[in-house]
Amino acid sequence: MKTIDINNLTKIYGTQKALDNVSFSADEGEILGLLGPNGAGKSTIMKIITCFIPATSGQVKVCGYDVNEQQMQIRSLIGYLPEQNPLYNELYVRESLEFIAGIHGIKGKEKKERVEQMIEEVGLNKEVKKKIGALSKGYKQRVGLAQAIIHDPKVLILDEPTTGLDPNQLVEIRQLIKNLGKNKTVILSTHIMQEVEAVANRVIIINNGHLVADDSLEHLSASETLEQKFREITFGI
Repeated sequence: MKTIDINNLTKIYGTQKALDNVSFSADEGEILGLLGPNGAGKSTIMKIITCFIPATSGQVKVCGYDVNEQQMQIRSLIGYLPEQNPLYNELYVRESLEFIAGIHGIKGKEKKERVEQMIEEVGLNKEVKKKIGALSKGYKQRVGLAQAIIHDPKVLILDEPTTGLDPNQLVEIRQLIKNLGKNKTVILSTHIMQEVEAVANRVIIINNGHLVADDSLEHLSASETLEQKFREITFGI
């Protein structure tokens, strides 16, 4: 069974077709890079998978559950970090993670253990006594990732997770994502080709709502198809 299975997905806003008959799938242990220029339709795909918005037509299944009929089951299986990281800046790091764990129904000893595990796993030990509003961009991203995975989801959806990070933070967040992808399905969107090359093992290129490439990173890189496709859709050359 595919963890993510998308068939003929179309989304129309008024007269604008944001997605046009897009189909792809993803398996457990796969980091799928969703690559395309801004406005290509990447975030729309992610919002449909996470049940934030409905599709106009087509079918989307997450771990066998249909996004139109079984949204509560899907939401319990997904961790989602949107491009605008939703954080409570007045909360302390541990306090915030405890709050999110509670939302997921994690209680008592299990909650305490899970929060400490997240702090260790995403590298928040040095910043744990600070309020979130006092953290750097990179550490705020770490808090967002911790919140997204605290309930141990099968699927992790990351929308432009490294935007605005400095070089050191970039390397660390990339490695964290690669570690998470060892036993989860990770879908990562970006408009930066190098980001996909650094993290993903499979690439889907989206442009103007159309899927224009779907292949392993190894194959695309070896044939230079990835760079060619990306230059074509971004610069028209």
